[in-house]
Amino acid sequence: MFNFFSFIIGIAIFLACKKSTHKDPPPVSPPPAGDTLVINPPVEPAVAPTIGFFLDDWQPKTFTAPAFAEAPVPANATATITIDASAIITKVPRGIAGNNSNLWMTQIVTENALMNHINQLKPHIIRFPGGSISDIFFWNAEKNSPPADAPAQVVKADGSKEAAGYWYGKNNESWTFSVNNYYQLLQTTGNTGMITINYGYARYGTSADPVAAAAHLAADWVRFDNGRTKYWEIGNENFGDWEAGYRIDPALNKDGQSEYASGQLYGKHFKVFADSMRKAAQEVGTAIKIGAVLYDHHPESWNTNTVKTWNEGLIPEAGNEPDFYVVHSYYTPYNQQTNASQVLASAGTETKRLMDFVRQQLQTYKVAQKPVALTEWNIFAVGLKQQVSHINGMHGVMVVGEALKNGFGMTARWNLSNGYDDGNDHGMFNNGEEPDGVPKWNPRPVFYHLYFFQKFLGDRLVTASVGGNTQIDAYASTFTSGQAGLTLVNKSTTASRAEIKFNNYRIGNRFYWYILSGGNDNGEFSRKVFVNGQGPAGAAGGPPAYTSLKAYSAETARGVRVELPPRSVVCLAFDKK
Repeated sequence: MFNFFSFIIGIAIFLACKKSTHKDPPPVSPPPAGDTLVINPPVEPAVAPTIGFFLDDWQPKTFTAPAFAEAPVPANATATITIDASAIITKVPRGIAGNNSNLWMTQIVTENALMNHINQLKPHIIRFPGGSISDIFFWNAEKNSPPADAPAQVVKADGSKEAAGYWYGKNNESWTFSVNNYYQLLQTTGNTGMITINYGYARYGTSADPVAAAAHLAADWVRFDNGRTKYWEIGNENFGDWEAGYRIDPALNKDGQSEYASGQLYGKHFKVFADSMRKAAQEVGTAIKIGAVLYDHHPESWNTNTVKTWNEGLIPEAGNEPDFYVVHSYYTPYNQQTNASQVLASAGTETKRLMDFVRQQLQTYKVAQKPVALTEWNIFAVGLKQQVSHINGMHGVMVVGEALKNGFGMTARWNLSNGYDDGNDHGMFNNGEEPDGVPKWNPRPVFYHLYFFQKFLGDRLVTASVGGNTQIDAYASTFTSGQAGLTLVNKSTTASRAEIKFNNYRIGNRFYWYILSGGNDNGEFSRKVFVNGQGPAGAAGGPPAYTSLKAYSAETARGVRVELPPRSVVCLAFDKK
């Protein structure tokens, strides 16, 4: 007979026994480092008007993990970097780290070592023919065959005259750089151009209509170019008393121009050039963008009247005709022995000041905001080999990073090759003049800094905040392929350790990094850079085998922290989950 009471007692005993032998499940592991409970999707911002069409050729980037060597991770950190992968500042213009060629760098297209380095660097935009020389350059002339209306002498700022010293695009001698070889450089290295045409000729030309003659010469170059070049500038620093055409001989001028250049006159002439060049572009079935030269600073009391009135004359006169505006900066005071701290500090303050100034000027004179191009930049610091140093490499990374943050459409560093001048050399590569047995075309430290910075720079800049150390600057990005990049600049003479945290990003299993630091060969301005401990074979430069240099790497489970040596740049990339 079934005993219901006994059945209930049996069930109770069974459950009690089962409970006494049950083991609780193991605790759930916390989310991996960098994961968040909620991932906010990134929102693509509107294109900034100061960038504009410089993003027209934007391309998504795919990150490929480098070969690596396992490296230790610091146990703790003194600073915290927080990256928000959903907070996009801007897409990254391909020409944000361009460069300048010039007419005295020789016919470089046969220099295989240099061509290889430029190929690896990928500046995307290489400007030509270079600075003030643009205003005495006749692109389609044979050597010593200027136009008949180009005077033998030009007027200097003090009113005296000197030989014009014209340069010629069809000069094929070994010491100069021809127009055809410039185009060959672009083709060989996979880059595009930016051409600065000769505005000075519109001033010093002696024909009945020198502006029309100069504009016609520019338009002929557009026709010859035949769609290969999108970006064109009308002149170079034409407000400056060092430029050909700043002052002319009124007795030789036949169209009633003023003796001194002015912004209003330049604006008036700009429209003539732009009209001729755009018509020429239409004839060959292409479209071009034409830039106008702004003065880049609030005038000082000692500036010339041309400088003081340049923008107020140019901007209203040119109206909305310019497609973009051009500024230059050499960041540190002219010809001074600026120290390393001052050099590094200038990258942030000056880049922001430049963009703020341009925005304010266009607003003041009531024209639309347009893209802004920083077509020359470097440092003026001299006397301590600052320009060829690791510190200038750090500065270069910061200038490009700050240009992105502040909405520049492109930048072009001055320049690929210059002249050693005891270390006061803006050249990225040694042209053969550097002492101590340094090989010709040996890259300077800035080359390595920009190479590794771009290697780990994605296609979108995102926000990164720094806590615990005001001497660290951070530039974060994401790749369309899903990974994230980060470059940290430690401006301090003291080492630091940084922990990297993420918002709105699920980090994968591994991260990679390169550490770039200087040597002890020249005080605080080392001519060397060491990348993950590997340095140059000789007295200057960096590791020869930079393209195959293994990254440091660690699993994220060990913590996402990294050492920041004194005065160093650390470029990192993070796998996606």
